[in-house]
Amino acid sequence: MTVEARFKCTGKTPLTEGSSIKFSATYNDGLDNKDWSKYTPSGELSMVVTNPGAEDQFVVGTVYKLTFEAI
Repeated sequence: MTVEARFKCTGKTPLTEGSSIKFSATYNDGLDNKDWSKYTPSGELSMVVTNPGAEDQFVVGTVYKLTFEAI
């Protein structure tokens, strides 16, 4: 089973190598998070990305779909 969640990139801080990238669960943007949140979603995600090609894909203010799947 998979669960999809929508998170908005809320910050991108350059580091010596790569960037620290922050995300928050999104709402009121025409998308929903009904797979995991019945009401207003709440959640945060942060990660350090050191691959330049991947780092460039994350833009502050953009909403991303995250897919959670057990492996």
